[in-house]
Amino acid sequence: MRSLVKSSPLLALALIATASCSEETKNEQAQADATAPAAGKAGSAASGAATAVNSSELLQEAMVALQETQTALMAIDQRKPKEAIAALERATGKLEILLARSPDLALAPVDQRVVTHNILADVKQVQALREQAEEALEDGRIQEARHLIEGLASETVISVGNLPLATYPDAIKSAAALLAQNKPQEAKEVLLTALSTIVVRETIVPLPITRAEAAISEAKQLAAKPQRTAADNDRIKTLIAEARRQLQLGRALGYATKKDLDELSDTLDQIERETGEQRAGRQFFEKIEQLFERAKQASQPKQS
Repeated sequence: MRSLVKSSPLLALALIATASCSEETKNEQAQADATAPAAGKAGSAASGAATAVNSSELLQEAMVALQETQTALMAIDQRKPKEAIAALERATGKLEILLARSPDLALAPVDQRVVTHNILADVKQVQALREQAEEALEDGRIQEARHLIEGLASETVISVGNLPLATYPDAIKSAAALLAQNKPQEAKEVLLTALSTIVVRETIVPLPITRAEAAISEAKQLAAKPQRTAADNDRIKTLIAEARRQLQLGRALGYATKKDLDELSDTLDQIERETGEQRAGRQFFEKIEQLFERAKQASQPKQS
């Protein structure tokens, strides 16, 4: 899946604040590990380069470097240049360890968040809200439209904050040099600029599409049984109906594209016919697996 990339000073400082909450970060990482398989190959720019070392160790080293940067900023504000330089030296040491252990690493993870938005509405209710929002937009009532659609989401968002190792270590060294030259304000500006370059990658897991995929996966296993019982056939019908309902919800919420969802619906009809005639429908199940993956990729926000 593609990833959304953002960077801002406020977001960078927020990441610093959350980095100190080690227990919270551990809990969120556990949730991310449970959710990540549904996200496919997302975030490969950071995780792919980190395969040489343990990801939890990378996270710890990078978080310490980030915390030491914040310590340096506080020391500058308190007019303690020696303490600020010491903090930056510790940050530099952590970053050098990262680069020595994984020289090809471009982005070092410093924070991982998992947030799930789950709408409590059916397809008709979602469509009604969309129509109200569209009418508000046509009348120029943008804020009303924004409030109407802000809850129209059924997804898990996996956000990973990363230090850019091509530029961040040099910025830390530059700030330390400025402090040694008795230029604390210039050093502070360099550090704040460096923090603003923290990259946040977001991966969207569209829950209706993921749930439809899970239902069809179970149906595939039942359809492959050499001798299906009446209960098996009833279960397959139920699973196909659930997958169709989830795809309709995904369409109403605007996930994937019309073409993706049309092809998924058509293939679902083919699976229903095949399994209804006691056939395994293997080729159609294989086809729909590829279509689900494409739909999930199409549900990702475009990079800004």
